[in-house]
Amino acid sequence: MSSENGRQDGGAEGAPPEQLALIRESVRQARTPRAKPRTWRGAALAKELPVARVLVDKGVLHLDRYFDYAVPEELDADAQPGVRVRVRFGAGRHRVREGRREGGGLIDGFLVERLAASDYSGPLAALAQVVSPERVLDEELLGLARAVADRYAGSLADVLQLAVPPRNARAERRASPAPLPPPEAPVPGSWERYEQGPAFLAALASGGAPRAVWNALPGPLWSEELARAVAATLASGRGALAVLPDGRAVARADAALTALLGEGRHAVLTADAGPEKRYAQWLAVRRGSVRAVIGTRAAMFAPVRDLGLVAVWDDGDDSHSEQHAPQPHAREVLELRAAQDGCGFLLGGWSCTVEAAQLVDTGWARPLVATRERVRAAAPLVRTVGDQDLARDEAARAARLPTLAWQAVREGLRHGPVLVQVPRRGYVPRMACANCRTPARCRHCSGPLEAQDSGDLRCGWCGREESGWHCPECGGFRLRAQVVGARRTAEELGRAFPAVPVRTSGREHVLDTVPGAPALVVSTPGAEPVAEGGYAAALLLDGWAMLGRPDLRSDEDALRRWIGAAALVRPQPEGGTVVVVAEPTLRPVQALVRWDPVGHAVRELAERGELGFPPVSRMAAVSGPAEAVAGFLRAVDLPAPAEILGPVPLPVTPAGRPRRPGAPPPGERWDRALVRVPPGHGAALAAALKAAQAARMARGGNDPVWVRIDPLDIG
Repeated sequence: MSSENGRQDGGAEGAPPEQLALIRESVRQARTPRAKPRTWRGAALAKELPVARVLVDKGVLHLDRYFDYAVPEELDADAQPGVRVRVRFGAGRHRVREGRREGGGLIDGFLVERLAASDYSGPLAALAQVVSPERVLDEELLGLARAVADRYAGSLADVLQLAVPPRNARAERRASPAPLPPPEAPVPGSWERYEQGPAFLAALASGGAPRAVWNALPGPLWSEELARAVAATLASGRGALAVLPDGRAVARADAALTALLGEGRHAVLTADAGPEKRYAQWLAVRRGSVRAVIGTRAAMFAPVRDLGLVAVWDDGDDSHSEQHAPQPHAREVLELRAAQDGCGFLLGGWSCTVEAAQLVDTGWARPLVATRERVRAAAPLVRTVGDQDLARDEAARAARLPTLAWQAVREGLRHGPVLVQVPRRGYVPRMACANCRTPARCRHCSGPLEAQDSGDLRCGWCGREESGWHCPECGGFRLRAQVVGARRTAEELGRAFPAVPVRTSGREHVLDTVPGAPALVVSTPGAEPVAEGGYAAALLLDGWAMLGRPDLRSDEDALRRWIGAAALVRPQPEGGTVVVVAEPTLRPVQALVRWDPVGHAVRELAERGELGFPPVSRMAAVSGPAEAVAGFLRAVDLPAPAEILGPVPLPVTPAGRPRRPGAPPPGERWDRALVRVPPGHGAALAAALKAAQAARMARGGNDPVWVRIDPLDIG
C-alpha cells in the first residue's frame, strides 16, 4: 500500500484507498496555476505606450501629483486612460528585483494617461490590477477636478472622491439604456411672468449660452420653470445639470421634469438612492444614455456630455457647501463649469444672495426678474409687529404672540392651514433672568440652561440638573424663555386652538406636504412642508434670534429663511397674510415687507465692498492650535496685498454637541486667523496656502492646521 493512500480507516470518512488516490490525482491535474504576484516580476511590458501615469488615492497635499507605473502586457487592453487601477505605493529604491520596484501597500487610483517613456530615470513598479475596464474619468472631469482643487487649496484626489462615486460591480455590468432623441422645445409657460423669461428659454433652445440670476416669484411654479429650462437645453441637443439643496426640492424638480418630458430623459443623483442605483444612474450619464441630471450637491460633478446648462437653486442654503475636503461650494463649481465648457448658467431662488448680486454687478450674468406689478400680485401681504404693539399687550408678550398674530391665525384657519416658523427646535432651548435678561448659565461649565418637558432645568453642555439657580447679576430667581422651541410653540398653540390639529416639522421628522384643510403647522426654518393650495397665513416668530447671530451673513440668511416660508403662502389677492415678529425698522424686515431681496443683496454687497469683506474680497480661514497656526502663518509666502486678521480664539466645542465645520474637536482650544486679499489675487492666495500646507505635511507636523477657502461662517 502506498503512502499516498494512507490507512484504510483514515482518509475522507473511510473511503477506499483507490478512490482517494483517484481524487488526489484529479485535483493535481485540475489545479489552476497560482496567480502572479502583483509586482508582475519578469512579465513582458506593453509594446506600445508601456508607461501609465496614475493619480493615487492619497489626499495629502505633498503627494498631489502623478506617479508613473509600468504596464504589463496582459493589462495592456484594459489599462486605458480613465479606468480605476490598483498600484503598490511606498516601495523604496532599494527594493528592485528583475527590473521592477517591489514592496509597498496596494492602493486605489485612476489611470490618467499612457506614455511612451517616463520622466523618472529609475525602475518603475508595475500596475498591480485594473479594477474595471469602465472609463469613469475623462479629460473634462479631470480638468474640472483640478480647477476645483486649485481654487480651494485642496488635493486632486480629494476632489475626485467627491466627483466619482464608489464602484458597484452589479451596476457596472448592466447595460445603460439607449439615448432618446432630443425633445421638442417647450413653450415658455409661466416663464412669461418674467421680463426676459421667454428670451432666456429661446436662447437655450437655439444652442446659446445665456447666464442669468433668476429671482423666482413666490409660489410652487419654480420647479416647472426649472424643468422648462432643462427641456429647452435638451431640445438643442445638449445636456443640462441642475443642483438643488435637498431631497425634497429634488423630488419636486423630478416630478416636474417627468410631467414635462416623460420617463427616461433625466437622471436623479442623490445619496438616498443607495450606492447601486446611484452608481447606475451616474454611469448612464457618463455613457451618454441620459443628457439631463438633477440632484443634490454631489451632482455638481456629474459627467454630462455636451453640457449646455448648469443651474443651481437656492444657493444660500448651507447644504450646497460640501463638508469634506476641500469643501467646495456647488455655486462656485458650477461657475467653473460654465466658464470651462462655455455653457449657460442659471442661479435661481426666491431670495438673492450677495454672491448672486455680485455676478450681476460684474456683468458676468444678467438679471432675470419680474415686474413689480407681478411681484405684488404673487406675493402675500406682509405685516410687522414692533415693540409698541408688544408693550400694549403684556399678556401677548408672555405668550410670544401679539394680538396681530393671533388675529392672523384665527382668520387664516377659516380658509386653510397656517404655517408657524420657529427658529429653534426642542422645547425651551434657552433661558434668561426674568428681571435683567442675563442668560442663565450652568455653574459647572457655563453652558446654557434649558427647560425640559418636565419643567426641570438642565445644562445643554454637560447635562447637569440645576435646582437652585439665581441670577449672578441682579440676584433674581425667576426665569423666562429666551428662545422657545418648536415643540413648546406647538404645545402653546394646541392649548389656544384645541379644535385644530397641530403638526410639527423639524430635524427629527420633516413633512413634505400637508393637506389644504385648516391646521397649524409648526416648523423650523428650512423644514416647511408645502401645503396643498398654499398656506392661508404664516407667522414668523422670534425674528431677533436669527438677526442677532454673530455672523456676517445673519441678515441675509434671516431674510432668505423668511422669504422661503412666505413664498409658500397664498398671494395677497387670495387672502394670504404673513406676520413677522421682529423690529420693523430693520433692513431685512423692510426687504421682506417690500418683497425686495435683490435690493437687500445689492446694499449688502456695497457695504461689504467698503469693508473689504467677501465676496468682494477673497478670504481664507486658518484654524488649529495657537502655536501651530502662528507657525503656519510665519512659514506661508502670502501675496503682497494679503492682510492677516487675528488670530483669535475659537469657542470651545462642548463634549456631546454637534461640531460645526471648522470648529475644534470637543474640549480643545483652537485659534483662527483670516487671510484676506483683494480681487484678482484669490488664485495666488490659494496656491500659497496649499504650498505651505504641503510643505508642513511633508515635514510631518503633528498639530493639525485646517485651511478653508471662502468660509461660510466668518463671524
